[in-house]
Amino acid sequence: MRILVTGGAGFIGSNYVRYLLENREDEVVTLDALTYAGSLDNLEGVLEQPNHEFVEGNICDRELVHDLVADADAVVNFAAESHVDRSIKGAGPFVTTNVEGTQILLDAAVDADLDRFLQISTDEVYGQILDGTFSEDDKLNPRNPYAATKASADLLAKSYWITHDLPVLITRTCNNFGPRQHPEKLIPKFIRKAAAGDDLPVYGDGSNVREWIYVEDNCRALDLVLRDGDPGEVYNIGSGEERTNLEVTEAILDAVGGSKDQITFVEDRAGHDQRYALETDKIKRLEWKPSWSFEEGLERTVKYYL
Repeated sequence: MRILVTGGAGFIGSNYVRYLLENREDEVVTLDALTYAGSLDNLEGVLEQPNHEFVEGNICDRELVHDLVADADAVVNFAAESHVDRSIKGAGPFVTTNVEGTQILLDAAVDADLDRFLQISTDEVYGQILDGTFSEDDKLNPRNPYAATKASADLLAKSYWITHDLPVLITRTCNNFGPRQHPEKLIPKFIRKAAAGDDLPVYGDGSNVREWIYVEDNCRALDLVLRDGDPGEVYNIGSGEERTNLEVTEAILDAVGGSKDQITFVEDRAGHDQRYALETDKIKRLEWKPSWSFEEGLERTVKYYL
């Protein structure tokens, strides 16, 4: 299979490209615009592999996208603006990339009569849930501009399944962590600050809860959905590993030998969701389960960044 991976020089995308090249015999084409979120360093060691081609470009480039999709069997769309704080400061680029870019990819996929289109989404499209878990059938209730644009892309993708019979699959994953994550994100940022003896700014009182998955586990799940998932379906991918932001911060300090005196509480982020949690019965029916605990993944992640 020839797979076009968009946003493949970013955090999750580059880990997925590496997963494919290490575990499959597919031909992989990586498309990335190499903005602040993507770097060729993330693909170091696999750029020159004979079954891998890198193309620098934007998913909003309609001509380029149509040429690349026409030569592919499947598309896995990671390409997105994904930093919530940036979306709060300015939503324009999020609408352009996450919504218009996805639409351009979907149009190209219809024209190419593509075999598979995997849209990578997020648990944030559901909004917050104080108790229980979100299932794939729950309504979307995004509460920040980033999540709203991802929800829009999900709805677009689903509409192409219904209207054009395009074999679309959608995954919604909890918070990823691991190697090659952008340094603005919580875990890599706090690892570096903790090791340097700097203050760690925790939003609000640190009680916001997130479900964390080690990126390698997510990549296995994504690949399983791509190959064995049912077109038109949404698959939640979660680990069950829930932690408050304060608990994550304390675990990082323990891992690097820092002091809890480094924790400082700062004004909470606007529209900060209190808790996310996913029901994962559907992905488990594909015989997937996480292999890494939060503690094991964090230990490996700390070693990588230090």
